[in-house]
Amino acid sequence: MLPYVRRFQDTDVFETIFYRILSQGVEAGFVDPSVLFMDSTHIKANANKRKFKKKKIVRRAIQQYKEELDLEVNEDRVLHGKKPFAPKESRLETREIKESTTDPESGYYVKGERERLFAYSCHTACDRNGFVLGLILTPGNVHDSKMLEPLLESVTHHFNQPFAVVADSAYKTVQLAHHLLQRNILPVFPYTRPRGVKGMFKTKDFYYDEYYDCYLCPDNQVLRYRTTNREGHREYVSDPTICASCSFLSQCTKSQENKKMILRHIWQEAMDEVEHLRHTSVNRALYRKRQETIERVFADAKEKHDMRWARYRGLKKTTLQAMLTFSALNLKKLANWSWDSGGNPCFSTSLFTTT
Repeated sequence: MLPYVRRFQDTDVFETIFYRILSQGVEAGFVDPSVLFMDSTHIKANANKRKFKKKKIVRRAIQQYKEELDLEVNEDRVLHGKKPFAPKESRLETREIKESTTDPESGYYVKGERERLFAYSCHTACDRNGFVLGLILTPGNVHDSKMLEPLLESVTHHFNQPFAVVADSAYKTVQLAHHLLQRNILPVFPYTRPRGVKGMFKTKDFYYDEYYDCYLCPDNQVLRYRTTNREGHREYVSDPTICASCSFLSQCTKSQENKKMILRHIWQEAMDEVEHLRHTSVNRALYRKRQETIERVFADAKEKHDMRWARYRGLKKTTLQAMLTFSALNLKKLANWSWDSGGNPCFSTSLFTTT
């Protein structure tokens, strides 16, 4: 492959091949981009995990949706009779990471109990028939949720806007739920367990009264609105004089001031809608398709096309490897389906024609 990399360096020939094959699938009626199944898989970098150096990098000061969130936070504060926040100067915060001395463009991959190593993350979208519609390769330390929007934009650029996006719990954030619903895209996310200390009340145990904009605790006491912070959370606080004599105090809070506070994001309605949609028959059927679509794509790519390991070093070369692998998968599926459907004149005459 290396001679081909040198020959076609700084060209889009591999991307052209990828989308040329996809266009044949669209013309044959095999590709259905109305529902996108998104996920990522890691590719082990061609690097020794023991050879690295510590490096300080600057944290990204501007987060996704930051400007929109800041605007809505100030609107919410004014609505509640609070002064809007003044523009805040962005401070450059640094954090220390491990950088491979063999392949500096890879990232240190850490996920649960899996082996920690240098890797790349291949963020991928496919349709209900298993055709890969787009991919973005990043270092292995980039979180999945940060790549849903750019991957969605990439696929939408070549196809129409999808009816639904199906993804696992890594993508289930209030920001992404808000973004998808704003674009009239159906978000299909799974159930996630409530977080918190074992034996303590969870947020779901407190009832939110939308009309009075307050929370009711399990003892029917009111937690009233106090303020909206810069992170977009409304703060609801209980009356410590009442909580001090409550029989549920030990299960409710460990605050020395006998005060319970609940944070509610200003976009929480979007997440509530996601939870409501999760119980519909459409969402359940679509989420069950994940194991037949995107998970099978990754399984075939790794088991049959050696995509477990990066053959070369660097983000560009590994991207070419992933793109050619998925091109091969799409081409095989296109050939098999064309054969099973009795042949496709478009496929037989133009797919292998050079221009």
